[in-house]
Amino acid sequence: MKSTTHDALLSFLGGASWAFAIIGTWVTFQSFIFLGFVTALLFTFLFLFVALLIIVILENLSLSRDRYDEVLKQTAFLEEIRNTLITTESPALE
Repeated sequence: MKSTTHDALLSFLGGASWAFAIIGTWVTFQSFIFLGFVTALLFTFLFLFVALLIIVILENLSLSRDRYDEVLKQTAFLEEIRNTLITTESPALE
């Protein structure tokens, strides 16, 4: 399968986002633990929500790109079928 720069970039950003979410969650919890356990959990969940939102957006972009590539393949195939039908039916129409 042909991989483009766009696909490689989305894949890299997806992996980096997961690493950011995992490491950032731990760092956020450790940073706010001095304010209390409940407060640290609250800020950790807020951070995790934002990080997972970024991951969902990147996955959506990747799926949209895959869908676009598939539509291009289907369009080329349908045009080939149309051209074949036009060339085989042309003599019959005359």
